[in-house]
Amino acid sequence: MTASGRRERAAAADLRCVEAYAAAGLPETGAALVAVGGYGRAELAPYSDLDVALVGGDGVHGVDGLDLERGAEQLWYPLWDSGTKLDHSVRTFAGMLQASADDLRVALGMLDVRHVAGDPNLTLRLRTQVLATWRRTARERLPELRGMVDSRHQLMGELAHVSVPDLKEAEGGLRDATVLKALVATWLVDVPHVDLERCRLALLDARDVLHEVAGRATDRVSPETWGELAPGLGLADATAAQRHLRELGRRIAHLSRLTWRRTDAVLARPISPSAARRPRLEPLAPGVALGVGEVVLEADADPAHDPLLLLRAAAHAAELDVELSPSSAARLAREGAPLPEPWPEGARQLFVRLLAAGPGLRAVWETLEETGGLDRLLPEWERIRLLPHASVIHRFTVDRHCVETCIEAAGLIRHVSRPDVLMVAALLHDIGKGELTEHSVAGEPIARSLARRMGFDERSVDLVGTLVRWHLLLAETASSRDPDDPATVRRVTERIADLEALNLLRALTEADARATAAKAWTSWRASLIDTLGRRAAAALGGVEAESAQSPASGPWSEVEVPKAVRKGASWINVEFVDDGARVTVLSPDRLGLLADVAALFATQRASVRAARAWNQGDTAVSVWDIADAHLDPAVLRQRFEAITAGRLDPSERLRRSLGEGLAPTVVVRPEASAQATVLEVRAADRTGVLYLVCAALAAEGISVRSAHIDTLGPQAVDVFYVQEEGAGALSEVRASVAAHAVREALTPR
Repeated sequence: MTASGRRERAAAADLRCVEAYAAAGLPETGAALVAVGGYGRAELAPYSDLDVALVGGDGVHGVDGLDLERGAEQLWYPLWDSGTKLDHSVRTFAGMLQASADDLRVALGMLDVRHVAGDPNLTLRLRTQVLATWRRTARERLPELRGMVDSRHQLMGELAHVSVPDLKEAEGGLRDATVLKALVATWLVDVPHVDLERCRLALLDARDVLHEVAGRATDRVSPETWGELAPGLGLADATAAQRHLRELGRRIAHLSRLTWRRTDAVLARPISPSAARRPRLEPLAPGVALGVGEVVLEADADPAHDPLLLLRAAAHAAELDVELSPSSAARLAREGAPLPEPWPEGARQLFVRLLAAGPGLRAVWETLEETGGLDRLLPEWERIRLLPHASVIHRFTVDRHCVETCIEAAGLIRHVSRPDVLMVAALLHDIGKGELTEHSVAGEPIARSLARRMGFDERSVDLVGTLVRWHLLLAETASSRDPDDPATVRRVTERIADLEALNLLRALTEADARATAAKAWTSWRASLIDTLGRRAAAALGGVEAESAQSPASGPWSEVEVPKAVRKGASWINVEFVDDGARVTVLSPDRLGLLADVAALFATQRASVRAARAWNQGDTAVSVWDIADAHLDPAVLRQRFEAITAGRLDPSERLRRSLGEGLAPTVVVRPEASAQATVLEVRAADRTGVLYLVCAALAAEGISVRSAHIDTLGPQAVDVFYVQEEGAGALSEVRASVAAHAVREALTPR
């Protein structure tokens, strides 16, 4: 699809409207049919609505007393009958201006008003009045527009980085391009017109193809749609389509952010003759100054003889959370002296300052990418630029995720001995993504090479490489292994050699999780990792072993067993936490108990985010992290009693809830424990999965010694330490039987 196709659709729509206007007997003077919004710009996608307004010049009753309302009905019905989708209104001239004054969205749409039928002079007068009012009231209305834009960005995310972008509403999408044109119409600021129009038209082309592929009006690009878009855009495959559209979105978002910052600066200045004077520059460092919210080069700056100038400007801009002037950054990328290899210490320090600047890093990094500055500093970044994550858990593309990890890590640098190593590892931890091998394995040699180029000594290079290689170790081990099993701690200490590396890894693990998704770092997950970290530190000689092996504080620590439980009763406690509830269940241990507890939550349709189960003497303890703050403890106790007494059998209903999806995987992990057999179960996160697993094991006479339930995104990863009832680990044959039984239980029939 091209601009000509959109114009042809608009011309065909115009013809239908002109014919309908004439057939309705509406006058050629004193009234007009106008197009607004996308139709006003003659940019109709295949399934776009027509945004139109019937305007009367002299009130509701126009020239010669014609009833516009009655004429409007005769106008709309033929268009509806032809299959045209309308967003329509009928207003007087004064009513149009009042609607524009009352509703900012209406005002934005009317900036693109275009004549379709009737009195062209009326349309011209309306357009002239709307634009004049917009310019006159811009200073009062732009703060409201800024608030609307920020709210939309917060809700929709960035086209360049979110997993399911919206071509229109996401940051960097078509809506932002329209807003930029509205800002230009105020005459307060300007934007690079050629660049903006190139990106905007390319996004319109993509939306045309998306409509054709979907067969309906839509602006959201789901993961499976990328491959279908590629041929229509003349691109090789889904990856090329993603990169193309995300680059367009990133460029529009960059222009939008710059323009809004400059708009804010204009609005902050008093309206006076002196406001037009050249702004005074405030020196920041050699060759670098601050002027009107941007870090710029001083007049006597000499990029050709100062290889640190780009890093100096970027670090100061990020620390001050202001713009790095794109023109200055582009000049530095074009004319700047290359950094020697290895980098001098001053360059490395500036780079670490840039990474540790916090939220200010985001905009500066984007400017470095857009102007070519990053290619000079870190050409390896191209490997992950706008690369989508394979997992939908991630809210950003790989490159943006790494930047967000730096921002999160910046808040943790006071807790580590080597902030410089932490920040560089945070930036590079996913640099191996996109390779055929496991990304942490692929990323380690790249990270080591870069650390050497940055001038780190060999000890520091080794720390950076170790952190990149094992950045998933604590999270994966803590959420899928029994912390009381010695093999669990050995899994960490065999890979992490000393306390300094362990402490850095703990900080990187938190930063990585926080940057992944809002719910990827919870108090539950933090407690798991802290417990594992303390025990690993004890094994490495960092703390007293007795202290580290004592019950950890957290949701799985040793609990006091009520007398009623010791006498044979069950006990359920609900603790409401910030984002849900934590439910503790105590009961005398028996075969199948965990299945009954899992059935309790499944029949309540409570979403289990994580859980731990273990034995405390003869008492079975389980703690459940539930994404529901409205659980009724009394109802839970009644339902659990009905399940354990056999009055409620959930098996068939929960099996039906499995539905279709990816086949489950069940793997025996013999290396994970010498005391029990470890089953790792991965399945789509659906109601009843945990119950079906536990029930299948109980039916085979297999006891669950401890369970480690973790749900993040669409997949449940559950790990079960199982034993023969009253005995030890399963034999190889019995382990195979257990795996087969679980697989069968989770396979839809």
